[in-house]
Amino acid sequence: MSDITVKTMAQYMAEGKQPEVLFWVGCAGSFDDRAKKITRAFVKILNNIGIEFAVLGTEESCTGDPAKRAGNEFVFQMQAMMNIEVLNAYDVKKIVTTCPHCFNTLKNEYPSLGGDYEVLHHSQYLQQLINQDKLKIEGEVFKGKRITFHDPCYLGRGNDVYEAPRELIEKLDAELVEMKRCKTRGLCCGAGGAQMFKEPEKGNKDINIERTEEALEKEPQIIATGCPFCNTMMTDGVKHFEKESTVVVKDLAELIMEAKDL
Repeated sequence: MSDITVKTMAQYMAEGKQPEVLFWVGCAGSFDDRAKKITRAFVKILNNIGIEFAVLGTEESCTGDPAKRAGNEFVFQMQAMMNIEVLNAYDVKKIVTTCPHCFNTLKNEYPSLGGDYEVLHHSQYLQQLINQDKLKIEGEVFKGKRITFHDPCYLGRGNDVYEAPRELIEKLDAELVEMKRCKTRGLCCGAGGAQMFKEPEKGNKDINIERTEEALEKEPQIIATGCPFCNTMMTDGVKHFEKESTVVVKDLAELIMEAKDL
């Protein structure tokens, strides 16, 4: 971990400073071994271009998304109120997160409870940094590679964010191949709505298998996604078809990190 620097909001406050942006890590990005790699990739990019950002560290708690989607509004509101209290105490204005579930909840559910922030998914934020000439992607690591992008539900259909992830992939000089069901017609990976945390119900095929089949039809070398849950589901799908040696599942942040050779 020595190659990355992460300061907490508490440290910034002690210095009497305010970071440009708060990075909301989320439960997956904090605890899931695969998703931690996405967190590290995103942090390496921000470190590399000198963005002043902070995390809440131990003061960050789950946004309450799984509780709300599973129908427990009471637990959701308790979680949300605790987080809003912390965020408002630090006078946070801008939040970026690598998880569409956190993104959707912070952006759309928190304002009515007193938590008003500018909330960005990391694909949007990285796109902003490119537009401001702060982030440059050179190198030809992915030149000509076939990449298909799986739209996370809470990013795409939930919040109409379709272009930012695709523009990032195009910046890699890769060949973006679209699945039959993409953008507004995208198919869920099967993990949303707190389904991630339970066993699948009876049926003749799991959703993530169906979705991975669609991706593999395009013969990609990389399945790109922008959500830790989708990443898990698509990776499981690739393993199911025993394609691990030819197809990898990567988050957008990981692709950019590799392109920049960080």
